[in-house]
Amino acid sequence: MESTLKLHLNADDDDAGEDYRLAPHNLDAEQALLGAILVNNEACDRVSNFLLPEHFYEGVHARIYEAAATRIRAGQLASPVTLKTYFEQDDTLQEIGGAAYLARLAASATTIINAEDYGRTIHELAQRRALINIGTDIVNSSFDTPVDKSSRNLVEEAEQKLYEIAESEKYGQGFQPFGTALTEAIDMAAAAYQRDGGLSGISTGLKDLDEKLGGLQSSDLIILAGRPAMGKTSLATNLAYNVAAAYQAEHNPDGTMKVKNGGIVAFFSLEMSGEQLATRIISEQAEISSERIRRGKITPDEFDRLVEVSQRLAAMPLYIDATGGLTIAQVAARARRLKRQRGTLGLIVVDYLQLLAGSARRASESRVQEVTEITTGLKALAKELNVPIIALSQLSRQVENREDKRPQLADLRESGSIEQDADVVMFIYREEYYLGREEPKPNSEEHLQWQEKMDRVVGVADVIIGKQRHGPTGTVSLHFDANLTKFTNLVRPGYEPDFRD
Repeated sequence: MESTLKLHLNADDDDAGEDYRLAPHNLDAEQALLGAILVNNEACDRVSNFLLPEHFYEGVHARIYEAAATRIRAGQLASPVTLKTYFEQDDTLQEIGGAAYLARLAASATTIINAEDYGRTIHELAQRRALINIGTDIVNSSFDTPVDKSSRNLVEEAEQKLYEIAESEKYGQGFQPFGTALTEAIDMAAAAYQRDGGLSGISTGLKDLDEKLGGLQSSDLIILAGRPAMGKTSLATNLAYNVAAAYQAEHNPDGTMKVKNGGIVAFFSLEMSGEQLATRIISEQAEISSERIRRGKITPDEFDRLVEVSQRLAAMPLYIDATGGLTIAQVAARARRLKRQRGTLGLIVVDYLQLLAGSARRASESRVQEVTEITTGLKALAKELNVPIIALSQLSRQVENREDKRPQLADLRESGSIEQDADVVMFIYREEYYLGREEPKPNSEEHLQWQEKMDRVVGVADVIIGKQRHGPTGTVSLHFDANLTKFTNLVRPGYEPDFRD
């Protein structure tokens, strides 16, 4: 230990300097860009949509850029003369020549044509410095991890920071010409015209629901709410399966992927285990009750059917994360990771919203503030990844106290932000469930009337669309098989399938 310390003390200063590496930067590019802006303020417009003051390596250059950009945004002239007063008391600038430095920048200016190239160079080097900082933070945090953080937390934090850098140029680019937005709208309409069923979004696999929603729309936050035993999770797993089963994609010549139908699904199951969720889906598709599967009361033919169905399901792009107690930040990080790994993502399902956690600060304030943070975060994630998010939600107990137990928007639990942030709010209501608990004595007049009502609603589930930004509200009736927990299209009396070619 002592000999090592002596080596450090006796080391030559020049040798130590050779081992020291400066962060990547290019002062010449910074000076050339600032000079161009001071000579012709239009140069600032060419870089202001992606270049920020913090992207400059030299602090003086960052302050000059910020001062110039501020004047230009205000419609004022930014030149060595007009900026002089801003920096007369700037000690750092005085060390390199004071206000005369501004004049030297303008005198050695590049042409405005090269301004954007210099700006991109500065931005690229700033990104590399940000990567170095992330790497340093990972090393320091790994050496000295706080008690309340695990290595998994460190990985997720690092992934989130890396994703923010990777996507920094994709999002938040400011204004786009209306013609660009118009082209995207026409492309969406063309895709809907060419797609089976004429849907602008991803098909749910349930015809009547698709007609009401137009499919699951990209960047939408869809709240699926209901009281216990209504079938929220069952409908969510049905929709997830239908989207994943319909997945078709093709690779473009440029290496990107074009999804023709369906989508890759991320299912966050905070209530049920992955095995329980898989059992449900196998039960639905093999048409064998999950209770019989769990107890092993199946025939050899049914077991063969289970194996066949499981082999088919294994190849589906349906990913389940059954980690309990996830925060909204962890959900976002894991969804981003899956999209980057697979190149695309079609649908995110969260079961259910009240089991997510917000930040510690919001949790300490109140549950309402925490739920507000969660719904705002889910909506932001839907826009960021450009995918629909289905978030299941519980309803308050006040539904049970009403004579009419059909849910309403006011029944959403804990926060008005759920209704506010959601693009679509759907409720599941099964009258069969409530009517079944009111059965009168057998062989009575009341029982006959009750039986007539029961016959009309048995196997029927209503999906009540209480809010929809892009379309109508209303009710869609589906068939629900309680034994298989499976939703299908409702076949109405008098309907005759058309078997013609």
